[in-house]
Amino acid sequence: MRTIRNYRGIIPAIACPFTVDHRIDEPALRKHASWLATQPGVVAVMTNGHTGEVFSLLPRERAEVTRIVADELQGRLPVVSSIVCEGTRDATEQAAMAREAGAKALDVMPPHHWLRFGFRPDHVMRYFEAIASVGLDLVAHVYPAWTRASYSSATLAELARLPAVAAFKVGQRDMNKYAADIAAIRQADASKAILTCHDEYLLASMVQGVDGALVGFATFIPSLINDLWEAVKAGDLKRAVAVQAVITPLKDAVYGGGEPTGEAHARMKMGMYLAGVLDAPTVRPPTEAPNEAEMAALRAAVAQAGLLKR
Repeated sequence: MRTIRNYRGIIPAIACPFTVDHRIDEPALRKHASWLATQPGVVAVMTNGHTGEVFSLLPRERAEVTRIVADELQGRLPVVSSIVCEGTRDATEQAAMAREAGAKALDVMPPHHWLRFGFRPDHVMRYFEAIASVGLDLVAHVYPAWTRASYSSATLAELARLPAVAAFKVGQRDMNKYAADIAAIRQADASKAILTCHDEYLLASMVQGVDGALVGFATFIPSLINDLWEAVKAGDLKRAVAVQAVITPLKDAVYGGGEPTGEAHARMKMGMYLAGVLDAPTVRPPTEAPNEAEMAALRAAVAQAGLLKR
């Protein structure tokens, strides 16, 4: 039995507001989660992603973020919590903490030592099987092709055959591999949801036959991303291009023409502040706030999208 009924649509990876002294700002987090629940096309929310500055959070804080969001959204939206760990024991413990905090599914990032040392395919299967023991759906988080933590098409097909794996958050940043990986997952089990996490080129990745988007960018502009997704689903390329034209300046101001980074997440928080989505743009060190030039670009991009409130 699936622990989340529907993964097909928009799933924001939620930003985590902080107080001026860098504590989790519970009232602001509740307010933002509740706002996301009102946005069209949003089918779930993910906590503890990169956009949520997960690497700055202690394990107990990760569980606390999930508890706050799950409590706020109870009866409205299910919560997926990312598992970002270095070992199997740590991962199963944090997975159980997330379940107890109210998560209905787990987004499984690769252990980050794989980024340097790589892995064997059996490592991946054993890691996922161990986390699956907590009894929640799993979302396989697929890293860029240029990293040593990227999964082969064959490994993704094996993951698709695992009963606990319900969905894939795919972000290869290599369109040839992206297409091959989608085909491999579909062939292995066509019932598994495939969600783009290419924040920086949404339209190009949406038209590849996926089921929606699981992106940090949707914590900022969920309505625009849903508008784009609805146009793609309808086959209305003219409309999709027009929506992407509004998104692109925001994307450039946040991501700077590159992939998501800590400073990109800081720029996104500032954009959210300018748009009135968050009441404060505080990030945890060592991530740095935008400089004056970045602020000017953000203000211009938010204004052109008709979202400027501050």
